[in-house]
Amino acid sequence: MRKGRPLRSVRARLLVAVLVSVTLGLAAATLGFDLLLAHTTSNNIDTLLRQRVQSERSLLTVKDGAIAISGRDGVDSSADSRIWIFDGRKPIERPVAEAATVAAVSRLVGGPARFINVHETDEQLYAAPLLDEAGVRVGTIVAGVSNAPYEETRRAAVVGSLAFAALLLAIVAVAAWWLLKAALRPVAAMTEQAAAWSENDLERRFEVPDEPYDELTRLGSTLNGLLDRLGASLRHERRFSAELSHELRTPLSKVIVEAEIALRRERSSSDYRDALDATLRNAQHMTRIVETLVAVAQQEAAPTRGTADALEILEQTATASSGIAEARQISLLTHHPSTPIRLGVDGDIAERVLQPVVDNACRYARTEVQVALETRGNRVRYVVSDDGAGLHPSEVEAIFEPGIRGTASQGTQGAGLGLALARRLAHAASGEVTYEGNGRGATFVVSLPAA
Repeated sequence: MRKGRPLRSVRARLLVAVLVSVTLGLAAATLGFDLLLAHTTSNNIDTLLRQRVQSERSLLTVKDGAIAISGRDGVDSSADSRIWIFDGRKPIERPVAEAATVAAVSRLVGGPARFINVHETDEQLYAAPLLDEAGVRVGTIVAGVSNAPYEETRRAAVVGSLAFAALLLAIVAVAAWWLLKAALRPVAAMTEQAAAWSENDLERRFEVPDEPYDELTRLGSTLNGLLDRLGASLRHERRFSAELSHELRTPLSKVIVEAEIALRRERSSSDYRDALDATLRNAQHMTRIVETLVAVAQQEAAPTRGTADALEILEQTATASSGIAEARQISLLTHHPSTPIRLGVDGDIAERVLQPVVDNACRYARTEVQVALETRGNRVRYVVSDDGAGLHPSEVEAIFEPGIRGTASQGTQGAGLGLALARRLAHAASGEVTYEGNGRGATFVVSLPAA
């Protein structure tokens, strides 16, 4: 079916379904009415014929085998006009009738009580035996009635029922069309609104009441909730991408500057070595950012549940962060229990979550950073404490947003992506990164699932 035809719309399909159902129901009702009317009419004709035979029998007397008619005065002549009375096979009373009727009456004489229909004259006959006082049959009474008036009444009733059904079907069609149009109007409005939106309309929502009252308004409310989540996610991704580009731009610019300076004129081997060292550090910085983002994307798209030695992750992280600690003359101390502890996440993921937190502590500590390993329930916790300036209460959650840095970060390098990346990757691995003030500095807790 080509696009644009009516049956492609829900309203058209529902309207067709309603009309087909109502049509079938009306057809069944009309057919049932016709059958009931035919049965009732047939019973009425049979009852009328029996009554006429009984009425005529009350006017007859049988004496010594002879039939006599008495009490005819006062009897409705119209009722008697279709009565045949036979003494044996000899007619003693017979009305004027057509040949087909006369022949049918002749076949009934002497037979049992029965009904027959004379199709040629559209007449129904009823024959009953005439008995004497001893119960011996002496004759036959036959009553007849024309079917024409009854059939005319039946036809009129059927035509009337068909006309009524057609009128009712038309009323139902109009009512169903109006009701479906009114019921689906919110869907049409939402479709038009959604078609007019662009990818930049993050704040636009479907117009639904505050309190949904039916399926369609609940659908609109549910879609609005979905759009809220999608909008928030898209805004977060846009902001995150912008901050990421800024963070990558800084080390990339440094690489370019170092290369341009080194190539501007001939230099000594030590100068070239210093330029290469700076280039390597910036390249490693960019590599860590990109690898962390790739790990986040992979973990969010297809979560995996690996295992790792928690103590080994602690030692590797401490070794990786020792360069920053030595450069700032900070003591980096680790504490761990004697019993082995297993993480319920891949070791590479755990290290990428923990290292930015430890690096951050080393940048802002005054003299010392301590990293303790512990378990609590089914969680493995890395508690990273420093003796730096700490955070203002208003900065506790803000620092986990991309590009946001605390007041203590002035004079330090970076774009504030380390903690944001760490928390995002932790969430992807069913973990968490939180801040806990220790009164003399800052304490961050990295919580990951235990194996």
